[in-house]
Amino acid sequence: MARWRELPAELHPHVHELIVRLRGLKDRGELSTRQLAAKTGHSTRSWQRYLNGMAFPPREAVAAAARVGGEDPTRLLVLYEIAAERWEQRGEVVVTGVPRDPPEAAAHPPAERQPYGRGMRAVVVAGAGVLVLSVSAVLVLAVQLAETRAALARERADSAAAGGPARVSESLVPVVYSCRLKQRDGRWYAGLSRTTDTLLAYTHTGPEVAEAQCLLRRAGSRPGAVDGVFGPRTQRAVQRVQTRHGLVVDGVIGPHTWKALREVAPE
Repeated sequence: MARWRELPAELHPHVHELIVRLRGLKDRGELSTRQLAAKTGHSTRSWQRYLNGMAFPPREAVAAAARVGGEDPTRLLVLYEIAAERWEQRGEVVVTGVPRDPPEAAAHPPAERQPYGRGMRAVVVAGAGVLVLSVSAVLVLAVQLAETRAALARERADSAAAGGPARVSESLVPVVYSCRLKQRDGRWYAGLSRTTDTLLAYTHTGPEVAEAQCLLRRAGSRPGAVDGVFGPRTQRAVQRVQTRHGLVVDGVIGPHTWKALREVAPE
């Protein structure tokens, strides 16, 4: 199995998880980067950039890697769509296909110009049609994503009731949690979990992680999105709080760190 270079710390947890999944597919297939390139139709250099977080892979490359690794591409592509949104927020461009050559200049002289009014009406009608189709597609995707997130939230709640936080898995779909901060008996609660001793560490997921993320935000140590995923930014935020309060700096939330988070004075 290859020894992987550490991924850039600024990667969003969803992008980080996608790259880890792609690395796992390569390792399970015992493939070199050159072999992976030959089987997926993307160059060796491109795969080196994708697997080290230097460039975001196109959708076709992710689907091909899943098939080569013997995995159903559908699950991986759900995570891909979420990670692509996060990557685009950095101002990067997500490549979805091979760029086409620019069209050649017209070989014939332009046709006679149409009257202004008729051409304008045609443009307006065509634009309205495209707008309707785009809005319909966005609504369908939004409904499907909301249903998927709701189902996952129920699964996570059932898992938490059965005992302990879950870990990042192949079925992970991000859930957005809301922080409802209230102070009760001298302690802060975000309305997601009342635990004071559950151990949380890197790759854990669930409402307990989201509760800790809300409390980290309140304490002025930003963990990134409140998505219930204990990723690199959440781990660094925990370490900052532990340093501030003279605790053991291990990036793991235990009883002492919970106490600091629930009782820490706002900044």
